Amino acid sequence: MSLDDAKALPRWRQPVGLLVVMALAMPIAFFTWSALLNNFVIEVAQFDGSDIGWLHTVREIPGFFAIGVIFLILFIREQVLGLVSLTLLGVATAVTAQFPSLGGILMVTLLSSIGFHYYETVNQSLQLQWLDKKKAPQFLGWLMAAGSGATLVAYALIILTWRAYDLSFSVVYWAAGGFTALVALFCLVAYPQFEAPNPQRKQMVLRRRYWLYYALQFMAGARRQIFTVFAGFMMVERFGFDVHEITALFMVTLVLNMICAPLLGKLVSVFGERAALTFEYIGLTGVFLLYAGIYFFDWGVTLALVLYVVDHLFFSLALAIKTYFQKIADPGDIAPTAAVAFTINHIAAVFLPALLGYLWLTSPGAVFGLASCMAMTSLGLALLIPRHPAPGNETRFSALAPAPAE
Repeated sequence: MSLDDAKALPRWRQPVGLLVVMALAMPIAFFTWSALLNNFVIEVAQFDGSDIGWLHTVREIPGFFAIGVIFLILFIREQVLGLVSLTLLGVATAVTAQFPSLGGILMVTLLSSIGFHYYETVNQSLQLQWLDKKKAPQFLGWLMAAGSGATLVAYALIILTWRAYDLSFSVVYWAAGGFTALVALFCLVAYPQFEAPNPQRKQMVLRRRYWLYYALQFMAGARRQIFTVFAGFMMVERFGFDVHEITALFMVTLVLNMICAPLLGKLVSVFGERAALTFEYIGLTGVFLLYAGIYFFDWGVTLALVLYVVDHLFFSLALAIKTYFQKIADPGDIAPTAAVAFTINHIAAVFLPALLGYLWLTSPGAVFGLASCMAMTSLGLALLIPRHPAPGNETRFSALAPAPAE
């Protein structure tokens, strides 16, 4: 069914409705897994900093091979592949607590990561194909807010029931993963197959004029890993946070994301991608330096809590990288480039967690110091984005030396 024909469907069955439902379903499994992970691996599997580094390295391997999406869409429609991947994420999350050993956790993590990364690759492609360029930044902000709202409900249930009903890790993982899997299966049945107006190339696409987008993706992947792997781990290892306390912290960030994400999307529309990313990377540089100070100067838990929340808000501005690419891309390049970009995003993610896990054992502050250097590198790249990106105007250098047609 074409996007124009889909406008005659009820609102919830239109392409934007499917994007919203998927945005609601994915975080239930993924962020519940994340909220319980540090307590689960420390309390049940006796992980140390090196073990958690290896776990996240294994988790990122499928992201490195996200380029396999290009091969799969030769045989499977993008929409179907995305929902099958979402189902795999849900099922793998559901059985996580059934394998409470290093080997078992790594195996289940690998499966859930295949589901997550292939879903995210396809989902990003569908968003950029189905959304109008002028409305995309704000609508992406609304999708982020919807995902935050769904996760907020899950976290509220964990906080209210974890101690009151003495829940186990197994019960929570089964509930969250099972819900996501069932929603994905429902979407496979309930929604028609939507046809985007521009057929997607089904081979790997690497274009010289996209080099700045690739560089931004690489640095974003490297920098994000440090926060994803070690910020939450620090709250449990250094400050002794329990499951309900970690979940409460996540809830605060989610509430603020629900409020701020649509506003941040609107700001990207008004001020442009360069201004948004510049603001993000300046802020993240300061945040990571203060994280390092917690270890070097023994600053307290209050600062750590504030930094964690602020960090999440800055990451919301990363939607500007998506909309920057949408503006400069050949419409037929979106699907293959989404896969290539995910692979580039995960090049550093595959080896950084394991290597930095060893550094963490000797100097946790140095890990966050390294992250601040990465944020400053990203800032330098963001300053190269033109005020009005478009094909032929991909960077601020384009007017001086236009790239040849490819």
